[in-house]
Amino acid sequence: MAATTHSASRIANPSDFGRVAVVMGGSSAEREVSLDSGRNVLAALKARGIDAHAIDGIPALLDALRAGHFARVFNILHGQHGGGEDGVLQGALESLNVPYTGSGVLGSALSMDKTRSKRVWQSLGLPTPKFVALPRGGDAAAVHAAAREIGFPLIVKPACEGSSVGVTRVFEEAQLDSAVELAAKYPGDLLMETLIEGDELTVGILGREVLPSIHIVPKGAFYDYNAKYVAEDTQYLCPGLQGAAEAELRALALGAFDALGCAGWGRVDVMRDRQGRNWLLEANTAPGMTSHSLVPKAARAAGVDYETLCWRVLETSFRGDA
Repeated sequence: MAATTHSASRIANPSDFGRVAVVMGGSSAEREVSLDSGRNVLAALKARGIDAHAIDGIPALLDALRAGHFARVFNILHGQHGGGEDGVLQGALESLNVPYTGSGVLGSALSMDKTRSKRVWQSLGLPTPKFVALPRGGDAAAVHAAAREIGFPLIVKPACEGSSVGVTRVFEEAQLDSAVELAAKYPGDLLMETLIEGDELTVGILGREVLPSIHIVPKGAFYDYNAKYVAEDTQYLCPGLQGAAEAELRALALGAFDALGCAGWGRVDVMRDRQGRNWLLEANTAPGMTSHSLVPKAARAAGVDYETLCWRVLETSFRGDA
């Protein structure tokens, strides 16, 4: 497992970053969360003396880059289809030879697609809940057959969305059709997987450092969009585990992150069942940076304040950091 001690910043002078575009907003289902994250990141970078500027969405960013206005990009877009987290933006930035934060094309694209993420993990023997990919527009009989194969309770969700949008916990067959209808409101295929009942944990990664895990305890049934971004009664226990169990969880998270070709920074979400077994759910390559977000909470527990965290993430735009 990688070291979990937190090193000092590698870049000492804010001018070394050049003029930085903080790209936020965009056109995905997570636009509002991204705007919130972006405002916080922008303020933190400015407070540290960095020449940072807000840019809303990919088209405006690419226009500004082609005009030579920025030296590098802090990507805090969330989601797919204009969300900047699915590899499309990364490919454009690579073609323009502009450095940027976070994972590259492959890691971003694989992580955005939960079905393909799970196939990679499965091929490497990493634990992830049993699942079935549901092609968009599939017939109801096939969906119900898949549910019987998975067994109840199960989860139905869009395969390529974040922030728990379009997710339904399904405990009986009568709830299945409405769950599929909700997930189908979002672009792309759907994913059905076993509902792991137990504790929800998440592990942040910064460079090659693994942050303390967080055990998420929502007041409601599960950690949905409201619990993530609105509710003030969600509890966050950090570290989420102790001793060998915590070390095992962090090692699994880093292995899952590496398996998808991720780099720079990110977050890996895990369920821990009642028998103490960890199950990988998904990886996030541009995690939220709002007041409710998880990576800042884990960093703070490790002695890294928000402004320093943003500086350290921006440092990942210098390749070779990891």
